[in-house]
Amino acid sequence: MGWFTKLLKGSSRGHHGKYRDARISDNHSAGELTDIEKEEIDRAIALSLSVEDVKGKKVVEDDSQSEDDLQLCEIDEEEDEYIGKVQQEEDDQIAKIQQDKDEHLGQIQLEEDEQLARAIQESLSIGSPLSNAGSLFQPFPHLFPPVYRTCAGCNAEIGNGRFLSCMGGVWHPECFRCEACDLPIVDYEFSLSGNHRYHKSCYKELHHPKCDVCMNFIPPNSAGLIEYRAHPFWLQKYCPSHERDGTPRCCSCERMESRDTKYLLLDDGRKLCLECLDSAIMDTHECQPLYLEIQEFYEGLNMKIEQQVPMLLVERQALNEAMEGEKNGHHHLSETRGLCLSEEQTITTILKRPKIGAGYRIIDMITEPYKLIRRCEVTAILVLYGLPRLLTGSILAHEMMHAWLRLKGYGNLRPEIEEGICQVLAHMWLDSEIYSVSGNEAASSSSSSSSSSPSASSTSSKKGKRSDFEKKLGEFFKHQIEADSSSAYGDGFRQGNQAVLKYGLRSTLDHIRMTGTFPY
Repeated sequence: MGWFTKLLKGSSRGHHGKYRDARISDNHSAGELTDIEKEEIDRAIALSLSVEDVKGKKVVEDDSQSEDDLQLCEIDEEEDEYIGKVQQEEDDQIAKIQQDKDEHLGQIQLEEDEQLARAIQESLSIGSPLSNAGSLFQPFPHLFPPVYRTCAGCNAEIGNGRFLSCMGGVWHPECFRCEACDLPIVDYEFSLSGNHRYHKSCYKELHHPKCDVCMNFIPPNSAGLIEYRAHPFWLQKYCPSHERDGTPRCCSCERMESRDTKYLLLDDGRKLCLECLDSAIMDTHECQPLYLEIQEFYEGLNMKIEQQVPMLLVERQALNEAMEGEKNGHHHLSETRGLCLSEEQTITTILKRPKIGAGYRIIDMITEPYKLIRRCEVTAILVLYGLPRLLTGSILAHEMMHAWLRLKGYGNLRPEIEEGICQVLAHMWLDSEIYSVSGNEAASSSSSSSSSSPSASSTSSKKGKRSDFEKKLGEFFKHQIEADSSSAYGDGFRQGNQAVLKYGLRSTLDHIRMTGTFPY
């Protein structure tokens, strides 16, 4: 029965489940078994029915369970508890290792983020992006791959120190300098002009336009653009507001009065800048030498005026009163400056040069009435006082041409013909004054070479050396004549000057006498 005992022992240890019935089939009958064998069989059957399997199923107890069966059951339970405890410890250890690994990775990521944040903050505090060509200092070179850098300023290697990257190159911070002050540019922004770099303040000082009147930077308009006015000849720049705030202009050169410039206030309200005052003619007696020069200029053109025509320097009010009865005169501008009279009138003339008192005002002006009696077609030539010599001379040349035309019988000419040819003579005289060499007067080579004579150069002793400003002033008066936009004075001058350049002055005058028009 040894093999049967082994079979029962194997069943008690290896089978899973509950046994409710057991039938034994053998060639031997029950009666043939000995008592010991029966006892072993009964114990084996009882053990198989009462023991829970290894997976922890419920044990069916039996009152006949022996002490050996209880010990076997306790051993199985201890084994299960030990296996579960080992498994739990392994699971806990794996979880702890995973947690430590996650914490380590998180700490590494946090350190990298903090290091990157510090690098960005440090770079912003040292050098932020600059205007027009942004740049950034790099104080942490270990965050970037090592490269060979050459400074665009000194051509030396930069290495791992701080550097500035802009304008297509890299720079030592101390090599990136302003072209104006030669100091390093460490501001957040800078300005570029071509390939030149500037501090914003230096660039503004060099290139931002300043008002020539108030001496301040011209402010931007509502659209953010720099808007200013500029004189077409003098190129004087000023704020648009000065055209509305009553800022005065010089009555001669038309420049606007600046803050640091003193102007002479004439008695009739006009203002004269001190540069124009330097050559201004202030009374009739002072103007006589210039009047003689104009007469000699006309004689040099074979256009001598035989009759003596009085010339008077007058104030604005007297000129305006005389103009009411005359259609001809140099009064196309904002005010009348000259007039050729042909009627009998009494005119108040300036007898003696006035003095300049406190506040640059005219004082002690002496005037007297002058009765004009008509003895010919021309009564007198009137010119506004207080104007520079060249402007006074051009007005005299213009008005004397009116007198010549009347005395020579050129009557009933259209305004653009008469005023145009008078402006041509004024322009020619200015030419002769500006381009005269060694004090010799000569008529303009372009306009009067065909009709001038050497007698026009006999007044060198009457003129002193002209200043650079007076020469510039003469160019301005020529510019005024050339750029005049009126139909009579502007268009008439351009047509008459073209005719004189093409046919000469004498032929042009003959054509005007016969046809009343300019030749083409």
